[in-house]
Amino acid sequence: MNTDQVDTKTIQVFQLATFVVHLWEDRTRGEQWVPTYDPKALGLVGDDFLRTVSNNAVDSGRRSFAFQALEPGRHCLEFSKRMAWKFTSEDRRVYQVIILPTPS
Repeated sequence: MNTDQVDTKTIQVFQLATFVVHLWEDRTRGEQWVPTYDPKALGLVGDDFLRTVSNNAVDSGRRSFAFQALEPGRHCLEFSKRMAWKFTSEDRRVYQVIILPTPS
């Protein structure tokens, strides 16, 4: 994953803990966030959409991705905003996930 031209946010979490990333998604336009990550390091445990606009013609809201931190270390979590009719992404969000060993 090339993260050179995108601002990277950092998430720090203990191993086996769960964390959530919230992203705005406008499904009326055909937007969909697609995560890319190492499944050995992160496990997707939830993917929910909360519709926040109360209009029958609009389907937009907050998409929440819940991950479990599996393997200690530094890992990249990238989200690409895809449109149904395009091959390239509209936008990207990049996170550096620092997973700390569970304290004993």
